[in-house]
Amino acid sequence: MTSVLCLHIAKATRLPMRAVDHIEVEAGKGIVGDRYHGTKHRHVTVQSAAALAEATALYGAEVPAHLTRRNITISDGVVPRDPGSHVRIGDVLLEVVRVAAPCKLLDDTIGRGAQEALRRRGGSVFRVLEGGSIAIGDEVTPVG
Repeated sequence: MTSVLCLHIAKATRLPMRAVDHIEVEAGKGIVGDRYHGTKHRHVTVQSAAALAEATALYGAEVPAHLTRRNITISDGVVPRDPGSHVRIGDVLLEVVRVAAPCKLLDDTIGRGAQEALRRRGGSVFRVLEGGSIAIGDEVTPVG
């Protein structure tokens, strides 16, 4: 079973990501207390620990989940990438908007080469269709 491994939020852009045990997610708005709450489409970002392990191997050093700036890290498997794909995490129904392309900030926070190591491994950006709670350990299920 694929599950939520860790959760991270930041109150504003460029502030450090903070690990939390659970999040409240509002339909059409995103994660309460996160920097992207209330934006049009960038509500939640999701990455896979398996993709982080691949990035770590390419980079040659650990790529910590919190430094990737993604909100949710799932235990294994592939994060859906195709726009319109759906996934349920805990009570929350998410829809893929686009691939989450790694930005140059990763080279600044993790180290030179991190952005390239995360290319095609950065997860996806989702919009929230149905809100609710997500906690560490919650099941992740593709829908449809």
